[in-house]
Amino acid sequence: MSVQIGVVLPTLEAAGAGGYPVAASARQAEELGFGSVWAVDHLAFHIGLLEPSLALAVAATVTRRVHLGFGVLLVAMRQPAWVAKQISSLQTLSGRRVLLGVGVGGENPAEWAAVGVPLRERGRRTDALLEAMPDLLSGRPGRLGDPFDTEVPALAPVAGLPPIWIGGRGRAALERAVRCGDGWLGLFLDAGQLARRHALLAELAQRRDRRPPRTGVTLFVNVDDRDPARARREALGFLRAVYVMEESTSSRYVLTGCSEAVAEQVAAMIAAGADQIVLMPAAADYAAQYERLAPIAGALARR
Repeated sequence: MSVQIGVVLPTLEAAGAGGYPVAASARQAEELGFGSVWAVDHLAFHIGLLEPSLALAVAATVTRRVHLGFGVLLVAMRQPAWVAKQISSLQTLSGRRVLLGVGVGGENPAEWAAVGVPLRERGRRTDALLEAMPDLLSGRPGRLGDPFDTEVPALAPVAGLPPIWIGGRGRAALERAVRCGDGWLGLFLDAGQLARRHALLAELAQRRDRRPPRTGVTLFVNVDDRDPARARREALGFLRAVYVMEESTSSRYVLTGCSEAVAEQVAAMIAAGADQIVLMPAAADYAAQYERLAPIAGALARR
């Protein structure tokens, strides 16, 4: 399968000055040839951010081709029948362009307490919804298992099950991807770590006599041909603001520098097994980064 490359939309408070230019960014990404646009998810985090289904709905209205990715949706934090309804509605309105990334989260316990969901239940809730999702998105009544133990009537409109991408770095996420995912989407990984997880996905799939899910990764990038050092400073500052991550940790996860250097770093992730790349500008100016990243993405996708 050829490599598919998308970009994260500016749904974070740290991305873009003076607002959240989601519509303009989605149009720009499609015009530049990216295959997908993605939105991250948290109820409350270190910075403000938009709710992803609404952001992707806005993106859907101003685009025709580009896929719409949740990167990733914390489904366990939501009422399951309603989240299925939202996804089906977005599938219908977008012409079936949704890529459903699903993760368990857990970085901020306060957001789970705010919605009344015990942090320890997020894995079980996620698994229960994933198991029921094929029925819920195909117009069939479904049953949500433990801890919900709830019957859900047939939901409409029916637009079918989108590709499911399971997020997470641990073994549980990899096993979940093999059980019920079309792909696995990693984060905060270098090329060596990604290669090991790619191999483990194949091993776990072989044990279940299943085809391995695709391997994806979200990468923090900043391209600056005039001042590569500035690109690195800005990227490290971005991760410090968004994830409260110290430079000693974040420095291994940012791909920065001139266009050639960033292209080589992304190519290393592809060589490690990734066939879905999600580029997240670690910068304030997403529009400029999209312009700089587009030639890199085009060249790598054609390899």
